Amino acid sequence: MTASLVTDTGSGTLSGEDWAKRLHARLAENARQNAKRDTGDHVLNPDLGPYAKWDGPPRDAAVLIGILEREQGPSVVLTQRTGHLKSHAGQVAFPGGKIDPTDNGPVEAALREAEEEIGLPPKVVEPLGNLAPYLTGSGYRVVPIVAAIREVTPFQPNPDEVEDVFEVPLTFLMNPVNHQKQSRVWQGKQRYFYAMPFGERYIWGVTAGIIRSLYETVYR
Repeated sequence: MTASLVTDTGSGTLSGEDWAKRLHARLAENARQNAKRDTGDHVLNPDLGPYAKWDGPPRDAAVLIGILEREQGPSVVLTQRTGHLKSHAGQVAFPGGKIDPTDNGPVEAALREAEEEIGLPPKVVEPLGNLAPYLTGSGYRVVPIVAAIREVTPFQPNPDEVEDVFEVPLTFLMNPVNHQKQSRVWQGKQRYFYAMPFGERYIWGVTAGIIRSLYETVYR
């Protein structure tokens, strides 16, 4: 699949209906493969192993990859987490969190979390499909839900969790030139991860890994 999924060489950008339909079609086309795909922090670090920090089964979670139609083309909604959180403080993340027993699956969990974290009403969100579960080194099995945000509403960040809400062009995130492989020493070993710096925003780790998974699902 070429970049024509999100850009039109003739007019500059696709209409919202076009990119959403194409994303939905590609996700549906790859649904069976997604169920078997192995994605997670351990892919770049085979010795790390999925659920590296937990002896028991993974904890289920979901995130929302919300995409808005803008004049310049589709853009992806991301958050900057507050600096006082116990985990991933200050990092860039998708809206999302653990799947509660009261949630009817990952879609409902992702929509609930997005409403709680950034004030996004579920009624303006149209789920298009999901990616393969992403396994994190902290012991989560994260299901990314890809969705079109059909109405532009003012975001209302929850100050307990979110410092800021911002957008990144889908074309930037889906360009492999912007997918950097970086590394840091963690517990005495070199650990590798994806990073996609965008201006002053440093997108990396699980969030960048999920974006890479979207790219591999849609473009390969």
